[in-house]
Amino acid sequence: MYVQGFIVPVPADKQDEYREVAEKFWPIARDNGATEHVEAWEADVSDGKQTDFRRAVALKDGEKVVFSWVSWPDKATADASHDKMMSDPRMEEFGKDMPFDGKRMVFGGFEPILEEGRPGGGYIDGFVAPVPNAKREAYREMAAKAAEVFLEHGALRDLEAWGVDTPKGEITSFPRSVEATDDESVVFSFVEWPDEATRNAGWEKVMADERMKDMDMPFDGKRMFFGGFSPIVAEGAR
Repeated sequence: MYVQGFIVPVPADKQDEYREVAEKFWPIARDNGATEHVEAWEADVSDGKQTDFRRAVALKDGEKVVFSWVSWPDKATADASHDKMMSDPRMEEFGKDMPFDGKRMVFGGFEPILEEGRPGGGYIDGFVAPVPNAKREAYREMAAKAAEVFLEHGALRDLEAWGVDTPKGEITSFPRSVEATDDESVVFSFVEWPDEATRNAGWEKVMADERMKDMDMPFDGKRMFFGGFSPIVAEGAR
């Protein structure tokens, strides 16, 4: 499995236009091997002291953050699909004017190192974190323990993916968003819940769970950022 992750700045009044573009994109991606496509609209995104979703895309007044991913069977399929999709005549339907600023969109490719539970649900917690390359296995072990707690308290799926292709853009990028150093990689992860109410109640239980209090965090939590999102497009294996 291979996951392409995105963070997108979208004008608040163009949600419908953005959703329509995403809905047109899915059949093209699916026909070229994609297995899942989710676009989730900002619902509970706070300003951070050092990093956050807003800074990640240099958000402007009147814009909202979209947390998105497209899943593929493997990286080879994702790479091969690019040229095929660009030459697909259906891509001409999009035109030149997209309902977001592509220059500030953050994107990258990630290799899942943990997936527990099943896809689905109506609410998503998205996370982006910098993790030392030497602590990849320690992070995976921590995430596995946390996933057990999340699923026990109502979550449907926990997926953790390690950055393997996170280019440094001129304006925005995954490494820049978490101030990653040369010896760190970016982790793109999400927890899916049935709905926001279950998520809110679940987080209270998670934070009170004794198993969470004893966990070692093998990364700089001050540079991790997270937020809550509501799916507006959910296609594929869900």
